[in-house]
Amino acid sequence: MADDFRQTWTEGWAGRWFLYACGAVVALVLAGTASVAWPYAIAAGVMLVIAGLVVRRRPRTAAPLDSELLARRAARLTDLTVESLMASLPIPAILLDPKLTVRTFNGRAVELVPGLRRGEPLTLSLRAPDVVEVARRALSSNMPQSVDYAERVPVARWFNVEAAPVAVTPEARDGSRPDFVLLSLRDLTEERRLERLRADFVANASHELRTPLASVVGFIETIQGPARNDVQAREKFLDIMLAQARRMSRLIDDLLSLSRVELNEHVRPVGIVDLVPLLAHVRDTLGPYARGQDVEVEIRASVPALPVNGDQDELIRLFENLVQNAIKYGAEGKRVEIVMDREVREGRRDDAVVTIRDHGPGIPAEHLPRLTERFYRVDVVSSREKGGTGLGLALVKHILNRHRGRLSIDSVPGEGASFTVRIEVADPASSEARPTSDPPA
Repeated sequence: MADDFRQTWTEGWAGRWFLYACGAVVALVLAGTASVAWPYAIAAGVMLVIAGLVVRRRPRTAAPLDSELLARRAARLTDLTVESLMASLPIPAILLDPKLTVRTFNGRAVELVPGLRRGEPLTLSLRAPDVVEVARRALSSNMPQSVDYAERVPVARWFNVEAAPVAVTPEARDGSRPDFVLLSLRDLTEERRLERLRADFVANASHELRTPLASVVGFIETIQGPARNDVQAREKFLDIMLAQARRMSRLIDDLLSLSRVELNEHVRPVGIVDLVPLLAHVRDTLGPYARGQDVEVEIRASVPALPVNGDQDELIRLFENLVQNAIKYGAEGKRVEIVMDREVREGRRDDAVVTIRDHGPGIPAEHLPRLTERFYRVDVVSSREKGGTGLGLALVKHILNRHRGRLSIDSVPGEGASFTVRIEVADPASSEARPTSDPPA
């Protein structure tokens, strides 16, 4: 690098002017120190001027650079290029050398493999023999390879790894062993979870429909056969068949409702609904059912209005499910409370808070996290006897997701359960306008 600097300096304009300046300075110094030395000063100045002219007329030729210097520059350029390319990749990526030592990686890879260190073997940070093997195969075959692997600790996670050989040097590009292998990772955890949920849903839905259908078919065969002439048995069986048919109808209705809500879950409703008259409508609608269970439904509202952005029909369905569940499973307490309030939040819009509380047997703590799963029941037999489909709380969860709301569940065994819904109140400027949906009658 020093040779390059000297060559550039002497050949450039800066070098020539430097020589001229040196000549002038020397001439002045000599002339100033002794009056008798001025001929020498003139001679020195003339010599420096001539040297400058010689440099000026010297043809510019590129000095040969040392091969080691060229190699260092190329390596430095390659490193910078690789780092830039790796950082720009939209997926987690790790670059390994032929010894499977980590050469570099991007920030997204660190999120999936926190222990990555440059210059260390991959096996120190990623203990996955399948991944190491697929990297070796990519190096030996000079062909892309792929593998799926799972991590069980600290939580179960699934990944897909693509190993692609990378050729940088001419020798590697000619088909010999690659210079590097690039590992690209894709997190499959959410995809696998959805696949499992979908499979469970199909299995559960099939089971829930098959059970009443088998009952109906069995009673039809009985009526056509042994009970053909037994009027009393026929009437009894017809009542059971009707109950099973209604159960299938409820299940299909819930499945269709859940499908519609999930289809539009990403679209937030823009209509304005006042929850105070809506909850009064829900209480009146379920009044006959509550009286049949000998349960009193009370409403308390600390504010005259609770306007939220929402879909009125979906919100009615949401609160009907919650209140009906409270009546159905908390009937022992003889009372269900609906409490409405407005919760102040600093820096954000307030929350409309609705709590449905029963005084029944409560729910064991181990069941609370799974209550909103499809077809999950605390007591399967009791739920079916009371007409439950196992989809009510799943529907509540997805309706709240669409409304950007939250559901919290608290329960103390023997003291009842509380289901609390929080939805952000409508913008004050919008709430002054006429609601897009008329209050339920």
